[in-house]
Amino acid sequence: MFNSMNILLIEDEPKTLVYIKRGLEENGYAVDTAADGIEGRRLALEGNHQLIISDIVLPGMNGITLCQELRAMNNQTPLLMLTALGDVGNIVEGLDSGADDYLVKPFEFQELLARIRVLTKRAPSTPPSLLLTVGDLEMNLESRTVKRGGKSIQLTAREYSLLEFLLRNKGKVLSRQEIVRHVWGLDFDTGTNMVEVYINYLRRKIDRDFPEKLIHTQFGMGYVIKQPD
Repeated sequence: MFNSMNILLIEDEPKTLVYIKRGLEENGYAVDTAADGIEGRRLALEGNHQLIISDIVLPGMNGITLCQELRAMNNQTPLLMLTALGDVGNIVEGLDSGADDYLVKPFEFQELLARIRVLTKRAPSTPPSLLLTVGDLEMNLESRTVKRGGKSIQLTAREYSLLEFLLRNKGKVLSRQEIVRHVWGLDFDTGTNMVEVYINYLRRKIDRDFPEKLIHTQFGMGYVIKQPD
C-alpha cells in the first residue's frame, strides 16, 4: 500500500519511535523523525508534512510548547499528540495548545492508523460557491474558511470537521456517539470528554463574541446548531 503521505514523528523514547515509524512505513507512509522538540520544530517548519505526531514530554521543548509555536507561526498542519499521562488536565492542555487530537499510550496501532486517516482525509471537491450556513455563520467548503458576521474565524482541522458535521445536520440533534463516529472515525466510546471539550472550543470561537448563540446543548440527547427559536 502506498499513501504518498509524509508524516513527521517526534518521539524521544527510542523503542517507541522505532515501533511507530516501522508500523507507519509498513502501511505506506513516509516518515521523518525527531527525538526532541527543537529538532521537531525545525523539521515541521522546513518540511512538507501532511501530519505531525508528537509526544508531549520531550527534551529541549515539550510538545505543548512546540504546538503553540507552530500555530503562532501559522503552521496549521494537523497535529496528533501522544501522551502517557492519561490525565484529563494534560489532554485538555494539549488540545488548548492547538493540537487536533490525542492518543494515550499504550495504544493499539490500528487506532493510531484510524486517527491518521480521519485527520488527513481530503474533503471532496465542491463548487466554489457552495456554502454551509446558519444565521450569519458561513463555511466555504472550497476555500475551507469560516466567517461569522463577516469576521474570519480560525479553526484547527478537528474543530473544522466538527463544525462541518454540525452544519451539514443543521437543526438536527446529534448524539455524542454520532459525533465521535463521524468526526473522529471511531465506532466506540473513548471514555473521555473530548466531544464536550471540542464543543466548548467551537463555542468560544463561534458564539462567545456574538449575542445570538448558535450551538445548543440538548441535555441527555446531544448537540445541535441552529438559530434560537
